[in-house]
Amino acid sequence: MGIKFSLAAVFGLILAAYFGVGAAGLYHFFGVTVPYIAIVLFLCGVVYRVLKWARSPVPFRIPTTAGQQKSLDWINHARYDNPSTKRQTVVRMALEVLLFRSLFRNTKFEMKDGHRLFYQWEKWLWLAALAFHYCFLVILIRHLRFFTEPVPFFVQGIERLDGFLQVGLPGIYITDAVFVLAITYLIVRRLIIPQVRYISLPQDYFPLFLLLAIAITGILTRYVVRVDLIKVKTLAMGLISFHPVVPAGIGAIFFVHLLLVSTLFAYFPFSKLMHAGGIFLSPTRNLPNDNRIRRHINPWNYPVKVHTYAQYEDHFREKMVEAGLPVEKELEEAPPAAS
Repeated sequence: MGIKFSLAAVFGLILAAYFGVGAAGLYHFFGVTVPYIAIVLFLCGVVYRVLKWARSPVPFRIPTTAGQQKSLDWINHARYDNPSTKRQTVVRMALEVLLFRSLFRNTKFEMKDGHRLFYQWEKWLWLAALAFHYCFLVILIRHLRFFTEPVPFFVQGIERLDGFLQVGLPGIYITDAVFVLAITYLIVRRLIIPQVRYISLPQDYFPLFLLLAIAITGILTRYVVRVDLIKVKTLAMGLISFHPVVPAGIGAIFFVHLLLVSTLFAYFPFSKLMHAGGIFLSPTRNLPNDNRIRRHINPWNYPVKVHTYAQYEDHFREKMVEAGLPVEKELEEAPPAAS
């Protein structure tokens, strides 16, 4: 059900843009209004989510640990699986953000040969996720050429490095092919593994199908249905300068691509994709595990009237002794009566 709903939603967006531009001529709506709405939703949504996370009280250290905590000097300490200092925590975060270290160490298990339990590494998942994220980053950087004039040197360098094979004309970007392969693997994996398919929801399939559609329509605009890039840049520069102009002659396939990208921007802050920013605010990752080194007092505690154990025992000592319960202070013997 989730697959059908997600596919229908993506195809609905494609048809809406294609016929909205090709048949109804809504160039300004899909070229200006929709992108502006998407950017506003993206910015407001990101600010809202970040502020909501920032206001969440985290009085204690609750990092996820996967190794020996720092204790005695002669016990080997897992510095980056169980960091005890801020520097170690920064290194752990860098390894997590740049190399997906926890996913690299991920394992799966299944029952085989009756009741035997087998563990396997999930290295293909790690590789596909790493390739997907880095290709996505490169593609975003490459698209800066449409929003800058002159084009920054690092954008030109990345474009030359990405298309160094020079296959065909225009040259094929390596990241385009790798991005599509990585997305396809993530979709197929979610479909063919029963356990993963069972827990998958529409919000798991929709961003994958949306990203795949964005990649395919982007490839079509570059290699199949030629689009005038000068006019595309004129539109992009007009959007960022708040003087939007929609040049005539831009094909409908470009507006399909633009609507899908706008949908991704608008959907991003309210979906699981927001983990891109949430990982930096996650207390299970960004805090050192120094509970044995420092005492952490809840700053949200309010003063309350307490009843200590000593006061409790003073009040109930006689009853505790009669019931045979141990007490820290024995009953005082009554003074002998006067004769």
